[in-house]
Amino acid sequence: MSKVTQLTCQQAAELIQDEDKVILGGFIGAVVPEAIEEAVGERFLTTGHPKNLELIFAAGQGDGKSKANNHLSYEGMVKSAIGGHWGLIPRLQKLANDEKITGFNLPQGVLCQLFRDSAAGKPGCISHIGLGTFVDPRVEGGRINNSTKEERVHLTEVAGKEYLFFSRIDANVALLRGTTADENGNISMEDECLILENLAAAQLVRNQGGKVIVQVKKVVPTGTLDPQSVRIPGIFVDAIVVTDGQNHMQTFAEEMNASYVGRGVQTSDQVIPRKLDAKKVIARRAAMELKKGAIINYGIGAPEVIAEVTDEEGVSDQLIATVEPGAIGGTPAGGLSFGASAFPEAIITQDQMFDFYDGGGLDQAFLGLAETDQKGDLNVSKFGPKIAGCGGFIDITQNAKQVFFCGTFTAGRSKIIAEEGELKIIEEGTIDKFIESVQQITFSSDTARANNKSVMYITERAVFSLSDETIELTEIAPGVDLEKDILSHMAFKPAISRDLKMMDSRIFWDTPMGLELSN
Repeated sequence: MSKVTQLTCQQAAELIQDEDKVILGGFIGAVVPEAIEEAVGERFLTTGHPKNLELIFAAGQGDGKSKANNHLSYEGMVKSAIGGHWGLIPRLQKLANDEKITGFNLPQGVLCQLFRDSAAGKPGCISHIGLGTFVDPRVEGGRINNSTKEERVHLTEVAGKEYLFFSRIDANVALLRGTTADENGNISMEDECLILENLAAAQLVRNQGGKVIVQVKKVVPTGTLDPQSVRIPGIFVDAIVVTDGQNHMQTFAEEMNASYVGRGVQTSDQVIPRKLDAKKVIARRAAMELKKGAIINYGIGAPEVIAEVTDEEGVSDQLIATVEPGAIGGTPAGGLSFGASAFPEAIITQDQMFDFYDGGGLDQAFLGLAETDQKGDLNVSKFGPKIAGCGGFIDITQNAKQVFFCGTFTAGRSKIIAEEGELKIIEEGTIDKFIESVQQITFSSDTARANNKSVMYITERAVFSLSDETIELTEIAPGVDLEKDILSHMAFKPAISRDLKMMDSRIFWDTPMGLELSN
């Protein structure tokens, strides 16, 4: 006898009531219950309900336009939000900037772990993640705007050491996604490129007496699924919605890529080299820091290109790449498929991956470089009215053994050429990124110093390292002028190494470098 209720998208939308606290699953466009969220949004636009929702999401979810959480981001529909990354949800950003909602931006990994701890009936989560950053209650407490008065992050002390206590999550609805459901509501995820925190979210909502609704592609008879393949047991599921096609794309960029779930044959097709642009220059210099056998994480932006460089140089098999939502091994994808990996060796849950990161499991992390100041603090989370959010940036940078921030020296339209072993700046970027004081502290240099962390800042024309009080210039690119091309575009004067070196000229030739990884 069927135990789980099968609904249409519209029927599922009717289950969401005014004032509900809704956990939304997904990572960018992967594992997003798009059909359900679209139906909920359409219901609001038609009837004015559900209204005054609280949205809760760990990772960035959306396409920067209209998909995923954007369906739920209308004035009156949402009253508050707690999220790890806001950059792909412009409508929600605007509501926060206009003080129409309250909310928090909290570290992505902490939120995943908070789902799990809240499901277990704990009062919250104690973590060192966020100390010294805007999440620290002595700074901003993770609040998204001035209207937010609630305190969700508290400073505490355990055995003489400082920690942050994050208050528990309360939720009564979870909108999640899988691939296949059986008639009892057991959910497998064989076509999903990630597992994420689906289980923890379902347990949390079920234990708090709420409703768990899961979007799937098909239903099979009870007893058909291998029990070891079940990612959300049916005892936690109240209803399923069956859909396919554009509303159940594997990512927002690809309908189905079998390599993301390890299917198909991995070929050794000739790698097509990327054009030698500024990002490739940065990625090449960063790749020179890679260590053989290292467990690494690549962030969005210039760090994504490092994987292309290691493929071109034939050394990718000497590294173990991981991506924070759960993929281990393989080749990380970029763009709207970021989070997936082609031919991964394993895929674990997002909370498990952050457990590994938080315990110091990452050897090297390569993250984006947006806005940096004279202390060495970094801001990647807020730029004027743009609320990007921290995502997993804080969790990763506070715990990796070595951290490398990678990005262009200036921002805005520019024309930079690398040829014949030199860098030529034809047109300078319009925005300086090395400023006196960052708008928001996403990376705390003081916390890094206290932990004796190795930190480098890599650009196409200069390389810096974190020193005792500021950042120190250690390398410049051949062909650039120290004063004209570097110091004149910094709001502060960095320390300059007595042994100031020239960046390796191989970086600036449009031929393979012959990269060899150190042990």
